[in-house]
Amino acid sequence: MTQIKTAMVLAAGIGSRMRPLTDDRPKALVEVAGRTLIDRVLDRLVEAGVETAVVNVHHFADQMEAHLAGRTDLKILISDERGELLDSGGGIKRARAMLGDDPILVANIDSLWIEGETPALETLKAAWDPELMDLCLLLVRRGHGIGFEGPRGFFMDEAGRVTHSAEPEPPTPYANVGFQILKPQLVDDQPDGPFSILPIWWKLSEQGRLFGAVMDGFWMHVGDPAAREATEAKLR
Repeated sequence: MTQIKTAMVLAAGIGSRMRPLTDDRPKALVEVAGRTLIDRVLDRLVEAGVETAVVNVHHFADQMEAHLAGRTDLKILISDERGELLDSGGGIKRARAMLGDDPILVANIDSLWIEGETPALETLKAAWDPELMDLCLLLVRRGHGIGFEGPRGFFMDEAGRVTHSAEPEPPTPYANVGFQILKPQLVDDQPDGPFSILPIWWKLSEQGRLFGAVMDGFWMHVGDPAAREATEAKLR
């Protein structure tokens, strides 16, 4: 089983779709069933054997730093984006020196799930093969989650390689959960400043180096207040 010791937690977003809950706090500190989104994600990472989490901060950054100081079960490093929000790829690039050169987990803070028979991150780790892939996405089957609306999603071949589609036909069977294993060197040739990681995904897909692993649990994307309510009901 692959051991991933370092994670990048993308927690700097403003969370505009989560308003009014984010009028006085960052999205990462919104509570779902009595526990903050950031703590729920960090709990999953600890369960998966992660020892160091690099967390980027921007919106209400002081609140985030104060909250994270209370975690003692893993080492937390802060990647400060107070001056400029850097998007997913730019956030990883800014934190690059703290992430090291071994493969890392990258986590969004608005993805929760109820485990199935196999813990989702163990499924992702078991699928990881650095000889074959540069990035492996954690995926969920359509119909096994809250927040998988519309046609956008992924197809997967028998070897586990994935391709993206936003077309209504044929329907895509898989959605991105918001967790992935990647080689941090993927951002080394990118310029500093804001940029999305998605163009890197599409390039790797063309090269046959983008793979997926399908969780057997139930995924919940907490993207807005309605989704938060639905997630709380599901957790209850």
